[in-house]
Amino acid sequence: MSALAEVSRRRDAASVLGLGPRSAELATANLSLETAPCAPAYQLFTGVLYEAAGLESIAEDAAGRGALADHCVILSGLWGAICPTDTVPDHRLSMGTSLPGPGRMSSFWKPHLAPTLKDMAAQGLVVDCRSADYAAAWKPSARDGIEVMTVRVVRMADDGTRKVVSHMAKQARGLLTGELLRTAAEQSLPQEVHADDVAALAARLNSVDDVELSAPDRMGRRVLTLMTR
Repeated sequence: MSALAEVSRRRDAASVLGLGPRSAELATANLSLETAPCAPAYQLFTGVLYEAAGLESIAEDAAGRGALADHCVILSGLWGAICPTDTVPDHRLSMGTSLPGPGRMSSFWKPHLAPTLKDMAAQGLVVDCRSADYAAAWKPSARDGIEVMTVRVVRMADDGTRKVVSHMAKQARGLLTGELLRTAAEQSLPQEVHADDVAALAARLNSVDDVELSAPDRMGRRVLTLMTR
């Protein structure tokens, strides 16, 4: 928090924090982290993935809030790993940012996240919807008794070629996240969820034309590919 506040006072704060011209002034939120009012993370975190997931609508009833608390983890550049129902102050710090002192946040958090998330993840299937910077902060492995499935999104062209599109990938992963959490709240998934269950649910999403589920790699990880047009 101290390192982030120090950077946020500088003239080049927006550049260091990766904020565009329209959002440069948001760096001032980092100057009052210890005294700012807090709100649940599901209200504060924004962006394509979060909007597609609709976490705030899921949290409208007790069952939804329970699903958020029990089944969803958000990786954060400032807080490491939080639950969507945790209350935090507004701030700006992505996992790909480097701060004087702590360094790159993904590297800073890696030794701290591994023991906590390893024990949590070993309780069931992990559906990994993180982007590259956040994935670098924790790399689950089957060697730790973790069943993990990474979600990949590709756009199918008319000639059959595949292309990764960042915006569309975030939206599709968000839709899958929201649907998984809703089914968890409704208790309509099996008690022990497997990769095939998630693949079948993903295939029913409106924006998904087809899905592919890979065999486990040498690390025991599987890839769920969502194909859109």
